[in-house]
Amino acid sequence: MNIKDEQAMLAVGMALAAQLKPGMLIFLNGDLGAGKTTLVRGILRGLGHSGAVKSPTYNIVEPYEINGTAVFHFDLYRLHDPEELEYMGVRDYINDNAICFIEWPDRGEGLLPAADLQIHIKIHQNERDIQIIPVIDL
Repeated sequence: MNIKDEQAMLAVGMALAAQLKPGMLIFLNGDLGAGKTTLVRGILRGLGHSGAVKSPTYNIVEPYEINGTAVFHFDLYRLHDPEELEYMGVRDYINDNAICFIEWPDRGEGLLPAADLQIHIKIHQNERDIQIIPVIDL
């Protein structure tokens, strides 16, 4: 799907929000500046969040409580070793009652469970190409 601007990325996020439910783990893949956090901002708005949405780059995780559901937005870009996730208690965040978004999931390889959705965002000049791939257990 071709995304022309920030407003279109927010709209995709808002539409995607209707498909999410507690217990889901979503991996966001894309280069720096691809729009991963913008997409999550749209999803959070679609879920009913009206406050600010910060990039979790420096805190690693930003928590939200939306209509009784815990939502966690991770950015693992600054992780040096996947073991750091153990120290921060990542297993406590990823559970059946929360929705978790993880940017740069490859940085947590070996410690993260399989995702329910894989989202890939590629930059093409001033536009973005987004693929949303559900992961199905057979």
